[in-house]
Amino acid sequence: MPSLTVFICSFMVAAPIFGYLGDRFNRKVILSCGIFFWSIVTLSSSFISKEYYWLFVLSRGLVGIGESSYSSISPTIIGDLFTSNSRTMMLSVFYLAIPLGSGLGYILGSSAKVAAGDWHWALRVSPALGITAGTLILVFVPEPKRGSADQMGRVRNRTSWLCDMKALAKNRSYVFSSLASSAVSFATGAFGMWIPLYLARAQVVQKTGEACTKDVCSSTDSLIFGAITCVTGLLGVVIGAATTRLCRQKTERADPLVCAVSMLGSAIFICLIFVVAKKSIVGAYVCIFIGETLLFLNWAITADILMFVVIPTRRATAVAFQSFTSHLLGDAGSPYLIGLISDALQQSYTTSALWRFLSLGYALMLCPFIIVLGGMFFLATALFFLDDREKAEKQLSQMTRPPSSVKV
Repeated sequence: MPSLTVFICSFMVAAPIFGYLGDRFNRKVILSCGIFFWSIVTLSSSFISKEYYWLFVLSRGLVGIGESSYSSISPTIIGDLFTSNSRTMMLSVFYLAIPLGSGLGYILGSSAKVAAGDWHWALRVSPALGITAGTLILVFVPEPKRGSADQMGRVRNRTSWLCDMKALAKNRSYVFSSLASSAVSFATGAFGMWIPLYLARAQVVQKTGEACTKDVCSSTDSLIFGAITCVTGLLGVVIGAATTRLCRQKTERADPLVCAVSMLGSAIFICLIFVVAKKSIVGAYVCIFIGETLLFLNWAITADILMFVVIPTRRATAVAFQSFTSHLLGDAGSPYLIGLISDALQQSYTTSALWRFLSLGYALMLCPFIIVLGGMFFLATALFFLDDREKAEKQLSQMTRPPSSVKV
């Protein structure tokens, strides 16, 4: 956990900086440099021996700096290249990388770890892909003018960073959708860490598997969970984009409402995981599949909500703080909290395989409650969405000159 704490601290310090830079300087250069930096640090950390654990912890902090750069800036470039339904679709393609990358990480990382018999090799797979992606971005991705997709003219007066932060804090749709995004991150972070172990313990209880006592255990459950995450990520973002486009024909509040309904539905199936896992592993995987699909519906839609209610010149700052909030309140602490609760529950019955399984399941039951809370936050977003969108449009028109009045 020290490495995770350092990661969050570095992300916390770096995110506002990159949000500020992303609203004022060349974004694709910052984006590419962040990816290069992250890739090099990740590769270098795989060669650190256990005698220099402090150096490995430091490298996790540097990875946090690299991640904060591209996670803060990438959506704003897409927001300036597309608009309306096209933007929703393109953001869906972009946010597909979150569950898809997570799933591939499980598959590639677990395979490399088992094949080499050394977990360090799990850190040597992704850097090559990162360097390739950074190069392609630097060479082929255009640097659009901020607000170009919104037909934004020349900015008369750019607001200060402090003014941007005050405006975001008063933006109710932004605040509530950020809290809802944190709920999603809380669940996905906890699931990624504990669901494979939970299912392995379920097999021990069913007497279809044996408890692992080795340093490097079989990765079957991680591989299956990773594959499910890949598929559900793909289905989730595609279904989310299509559903939102259809619902926009019925109501202008479609974006937050689709997110709210999908999260509340996801909570039901995630609860069922812990009901059926004791008897059927297949049944648990089915519930995971449906629950994750519904959970991943809102990844791109949440970013699209931000694009509607935040003006282009402060979107990088908004994305940076939303991402930071999601990490801080979500996946940074959820794995630790679930583990802490599970350990506390099984403390008196540490030798019981059944109780080790049940205690982890009881701890993971916190996730559907957090997801329901996230659904409530999206419903709150729906209440203020139209007002905040209208305010953003008015402020945008006040900050710019009509294109026809700008002298060439």
